[in-house]
Amino acid sequence: MRLIAWCKEQRIRLIVDESFVDFSDDFEHNTLLTNDILESYEGLVVMKSISKSYGVPGLRLGVMASADQDLIQHIKKDVSIWNINSFAEFYMQIFGKYEKDYVQACHRFIAERKRFEQRLRQIPYLRVLPTQANYFCCEITDRYTSAELTKLLLARFNIMIKDCNSKSSLGGRNYIRMSVRSTEDNDRLIEALEDLRFEV
Repeated sequence: MRLIAWCKEQRIRLIVDESFVDFSDDFEHNTLLTNDILESYEGLVVMKSISKSYGVPGLRLGVMASADQDLIQHIKKDVSIWNINSFAEFYMQIFGKYEKDYVQACHRFIAERKRFEQRLRQIPYLRVLPTQANYFCCEITDRYTSAELTKLLLARFNIMIKDCNSKSSLGGRNYIRMSVRSTEDNDRLIEALEDLRFEV
């Protein structure tokens, strides 16, 4: 909110991507998608990928909100009249029916992420970065390169993680990314990482 207020004073448009906000601690209170906030800061634009938040990537759904009516009108002119397909439209019609289940699932996810983080921190060759998303970014500090660990996990344990060396900001720094999944899947990954801890 301090950054938003500063941007308003400086007459700077601020664009905030909330695609992963539903995975954050206390997520019900973390959104900027409220009329009060948007109307108080006309230069604020909030976007959210529904596809990412709700795990429906094929639907390619998202929202953009702002109190800047000129901006909204300008964007509306550029958006195709058929920009939502029938599957996405059906999803939006039934979403409300499952909203309560979704909130409960988010709380379960957050609890599992905390548990998984504690387990990951016990792997001595990983430095786990704090996260509020649905994945962990970790630096490999010993034993393996990011490419080596990625290949070993896939070849030996049929587990796929992301080697982040292709990311320009992380290239050459030995980072990997691992999704937070079910307790069973997460424990399977931990066991594999533990096995590799003792490799020569």
